[in-house]
Amino acid sequence: MLEICRNAQERWGGVHLLIDRWLQDRYELIRTYVALQDDPGNAGPQPLQEFCELLLDYCSAGHFEIYEHLIKEAEAFDDRRALELASQIYPRIQVITRMVLSFNDHCTNGDCCSRPTLTEDFRRLGQHLLERFELEDCLIEVLHTAHEQPVTAA
Repeated sequence: MLEICRNAQERWGGVHLLIDRWLQDRYELIRTYVALQDDPGNAGPQPLQEFCELLLDYCSAGHFEIYEHLIKEAEAFDDRRALELASQIYPRIQVITRMVLSFNDHCTNGDCCSRPTLTEDFRRLGQHLLERFELEDCLIEVLHTAHEQPVTAA
């Protein structure tokens, strides 16, 4: 998971400050996930709560900043192919967001650490996040990178 995040930063880092910040937030989210993945219940409620806060912040930034920015950029370039792809990808991202919110709700209700399925739920969340990161990378590639101004030699 960390390798995928590094690859995304290498491909799109520096392209736009908003995306850079978001990819850095992704890295922090993954780092925290990896630290908890072996036994999230043993970590206690505080580390899980901090993870959930990072998770919600990351997902919110995607929905309310990044995706909106990417769509507006594609619209400005009248890029129908990119907009069509976004309309296909975005519903799956929304499904994953609902899963994220459900996981968060269980953790904020205080029953997260005592749930016998926590380790499995956490693992499954990681799989969904990995899928989400791949979908988001696709959106960035098609909706943003395609519209970059080519660098010309002086």
